[in-house]
Amino acid sequence: MGVFGAVGRRFDAIVWQPELERLHGPRRWLLVAVRTLLTLIEDFRNGEITMRAMGLVYTTLVSLVPLLALAFSLLKAFGVDNALRPVLQRFLSPLGAGSGQIIDKIVDFVQNVQVGVLGAIGVVTLIYSVISLIQKVEAGCNYIWHVRKPRSIGRRVTEYISVLVAGPLVILAAASMTATVSSNSTVTWLTSIEPFGAALYMAGRILPYVLYGIGFTVLFKFIPNTQVRLLPALGGGIFSGVLWQTASLGFALFARNAGNVNAIYSSFAILILLLIWLYVSWMILLLGCRVAFLLQHHERLTRGHYPPWLGAAERERLALLITTLVADRFIQGGMPWTTPALAHMLRAAPDHVQDIADQLITGDLFMEAGDLGTTLLPRRDIAEVRISRVLEIVRAGEPAAHAQPRDATAARAIDELTEQVEQAKRSVYGDRSLRDMALVLHAQRKNIDSRLADMA
Repeated sequence: MGVFGAVGRRFDAIVWQPELERLHGPRRWLLVAVRTLLTLIEDFRNGEITMRAMGLVYTTLVSLVPLLALAFSLLKAFGVDNALRPVLQRFLSPLGAGSGQIIDKIVDFVQNVQVGVLGAIGVVTLIYSVISLIQKVEAGCNYIWHVRKPRSIGRRVTEYISVLVAGPLVILAAASMTATVSSNSTVTWLTSIEPFGAALYMAGRILPYVLYGIGFTVLFKFIPNTQVRLLPALGGGIFSGVLWQTASLGFALFARNAGNVNAIYSSFAILILLLIWLYVSWMILLLGCRVAFLLQHHERLTRGHYPPWLGAAERERLALLITTLVADRFIQGGMPWTTPALAHMLRAAPDHVQDIADQLITGDLFMEAGDLGTTLLPRRDIAEVRISRVLEIVRAGEPAAHAQPRDATAARAIDELTEQVEQAKRSVYGDRSLRDMALVLHAQRKNIDSRLADMA
């Protein structure tokens, strides 16, 4: 136990103690990869992502036939209405030979869906079941990215229809390209010539990983209702693409050798395998989305509590920084600040910035705009907003019972001291407004610029 404890402490010292900002090059990315893996393991143990994956499995079973019926009815306009079976064969191939039964049933169900005879209520139910599945996927990704505001109704309709059309096309393209590469006569001739044969064999093995990686990258870039940078989305896409293709090969091997499952569940065995595969697929998607989030927010790759606890003084300081920057940007006429940009500028935890922004919005000091993140704009004339008012809003919280100690003398002494401190603060702040703070900031910037010009 002592040896393992020493090894564990040494491992923690290497992985968790160094600050990522001080590291560069391969060591930094190796440390990011190790911390990301450990964070994923911890997320898996906590159970929130697994619960969401289970919920998506249930929603998939309810919405699968309506989803496919609506998606492939839209695809008829592109002349690919016969693409349903190849897409299902590619997705359900890990289930083994028994997948043909499920594919036949699903295809029959989809073909028997007569939208014209469903009536208004039936059509609404059909569309709702489809939207609920995509909305639940978006909700899972928004949870991972800590997004508090979902898409607007208009954006949901247009972007969900795009997903319904593009999703099957991507899967079909991946399966078609793989089949074309393997059956083309020129490719067949080249495989008989070395080293082209070995190279083409490796390319055929790698191609599915590349295509699925691209597909997951697109999902992670556009599904969360926030700004996702390309490189983090690409990292999550590569992770999910490699993991999904590898898992499909491994699950196919498991399905072929699942004798105990067949013996216990008999004809229901293929349904059990389907549920397991759906769960694995949704877990891979959510974990890949989590990887993309962690790659964009390295500050969350920490072992301690995140965000770190923020004291009252630091909270007030952060609120004054936020309000001053927003007022300065408003005076200068530039693009309004968003909460992610403010967190990056101030090197503060995004959760802290968002919490304070929410308080300032609730306090009728700022207004928010835009769908991606919270864009802050002054709601009132910044010349009329006093610094003291900002601090009052930030200090406001849930009302709590005022402590009444038995020693009344001590209570009076502390109350008098607290009041003196507050009076001193008010005398320092005076009647300073947000405009005054922004003008001071602007003057200091001009002074620094002039000094730099003189030095040059």
